[in-house]
Amino acid sequence: MTAELVRGENRPLIRTRLEVRITTDGSVIAGAVLGGDGSGASGPARVVHPGAPALPGLEVVPGTAAGHRLALDLSALPEGTERVQVFLALPAAGGGPTGFGALPAPFAAVGEPHGTEVATYTVIGLDTESAVVVLELYRRGGVWKVRAVGQGYAGGLAELLADHGVPDAVERAGAVAATRVLAPGSVDYTHRGRSPAAGSPPVPVAGDATGWSWEERLYNQVRGMFEDLARSVAAYRSAVDFAESRRDRELDRALADPRGRLDAGDGARRAARDRYVALVERAKAALDRDLARLRDESAVVEPALPAAFARWDNAVWQGAPLPVEAPMALRLGDLRLPEADRLRVPMLVRLPLERGLWVDSGRTSVVAATVDEDTHRRLALASAVAHVVRIVAVHPPGEFAVHAIDAAGAGANGLAPLLDGGALASPPARGAAGVAEVLARLTRRVDLVQMALRNEAVDALPSDLDTARQLLIVHDFPHGFDDRAVTQLRYLADEGPGVGVHLLMVADREDAAAFGPLLDPLWRSLLRLTPVPDDHLVDPWVGHAWTYEPSLPPSGGEVLHRVLARVAAARRDRGR
Repeated sequence: MTAELVRGENRPLIRTRLEVRITTDGSVIAGAVLGGDGSGASGPARVVHPGAPALPGLEVVPGTAAGHRLALDLSALPEGTERVQVFLALPAAGGGPTGFGALPAPFAAVGEPHGTEVATYTVIGLDTESAVVVLELYRRGGVWKVRAVGQGYAGGLAELLADHGVPDAVERAGAVAATRVLAPGSVDYTHRGRSPAAGSPPVPVAGDATGWSWEERLYNQVRGMFEDLARSVAAYRSAVDFAESRRDRELDRALADPRGRLDAGDGARRAARDRYVALVERAKAALDRDLARLRDESAVVEPALPAAFARWDNAVWQGAPLPVEAPMALRLGDLRLPEADRLRVPMLVRLPLERGLWVDSGRTSVVAATVDEDTHRRLALASAVAHVVRIVAVHPPGEFAVHAIDAAGAGANGLAPLLDGGALASPPARGAAGVAEVLARLTRRVDLVQMALRNEAVDALPSDLDTARQLLIVHDFPHGFDDRAVTQLRYLADEGPGVGVHLLMVADREDAAAFGPLLDPLWRSLLRLTPVPDDHLVDPWVGHAWTYEPSLPPSGGEVLHRVLARVAAARRDRGR
């Protein structure tokens, strides 16, 4: 779980291989000072920066899509190193801002390389300081920790280095400031070793990310696009918030001054407003620049995505062969933010699914309220069917067995493509008896597989047990469910994913209100999706409320029928 640090707060670090990723705006230099415990026993402090980017266990990696990045191996740092101070500094010249107060608040994240973040910190409260220690990684009692520092230096990098015991701090600061800086967000999209012609802008390239396979590189590139969009918008919002608070403080001071009734007071208020407008316009220009780059990248990435990651209108669905192995992730829709309404980032979830899915058929959003109830429920089922077709089509033939519960028969038309196309193992279960039979069968499967795994006796599973992954669609819940059936459903939602039984609910939570808080754990355990755009997804990383848009095929649904026909043909060939 990611910890959002405040100034002075610390967190222990379990891993020794880490990355520090920093996002800010403008031509900013990132680096680190390595030092001992303050006793001087370990010798003079050492500095790493883009002009001298590496020491054992630490490297400053320039020009990445995620902004500044420092790669660390705490176990390989030079002997005697007890602390690593990560800093940012503004160049001493060049016509840029003279203090961090004129820029969006820097955002720092510490995490595993290309993986989970451990801690984040947003550096607020800076003004005229042109250098700042953002984070400190230090060893205490044999345990490494990270601390949010946020200590600014009005005297710039020279003062910062001198404060940390670096010899010849003024000369060293001059050498660091002379480093050519690549502004964060200036993404080098070209392949390594290939540069654009002189004077031409960088050309986006699909798959230009780390990974062992083409699929993994594309997945990491999409993830990087999501991070870039989140950070760019966070930086813009932070800059606007700072500009507003600074304007309000200056206006308050002008009003509190008795001279405020004179022309000088009017001038001070105009100057405060002008500074506010200038800061916001600068932040908007930076955001527009980042969004333009991301739109260019999206334009080349989208056509290159494999079926599991692609939109339904992608040409890959027009005749791609069925896969021989499962993909690493699945596209469930798109994500966007209000500041970037024209930019969509694929919403990819890793496979196998760790949580069940819930397509919410309740009209709980502003957009949903504009759609009549019957249409909204029809869209919810259509969205669920599209998810099912995608899941089945991107796995090897026969790897998923799909079951459906439609106790009242209200979803007969919507589920018909799955039944006609052979994706459903049997017709949807009807009535309370059908609900009980399906839930009992899948509950038995979960029990048997769990028992076999615990006792390392998989070979002893009954011969009639379907070893394929199971996907259960539950439509029009809770019709046909009694207390026992609800308990079994909760059990499948909690225990099923670990042994290959997955749940897809199409339900309105209000319809099940009679069960009271009994069902609260069920709803929380599922990933909620909507059949119409809705801003219900909040990332724990930055805290944005993302608008989710479902992944639906073009009108008419012909692509689904063609895909299902290929799936059915492949299953027939496999059974011969």
